[in-house]
Amino acid sequence: MNGAISVPTSETNDFAGDIEFIRLREVKRITGMGTTYIYEKMKTRDFPGQIKLGPRAIAWIKAEVLAWAREKVVSARAAVAEHAGELRHSE
Repeated sequence: MNGAISVPTSETNDFAGDIEFIRLREVKRITGMGTTYIYEKMKTRDFPGQIKLGPRAIAWIKAEVLAWAREKVVSARAAVAEHAGELRHSE
């Protein structure tokens, strides 16, 4: 699978109980992005990678997708605030 990563079991023991896997449909619902765009962003490492669950199953870690979405909101709000500040100073 393109973009799928394999995490060694030794690294997942600490947080295994906290992981919730979500499939592509839920990733698209959360982000509002289409399939092609998601995979393009994964390729450039601008979006969380998927996890291979089995020979024909992949998923994303919900917390990573939500963190990505939160970062997008924070960035957008900061840009709006910066732009508003520039407008106030130019008046």
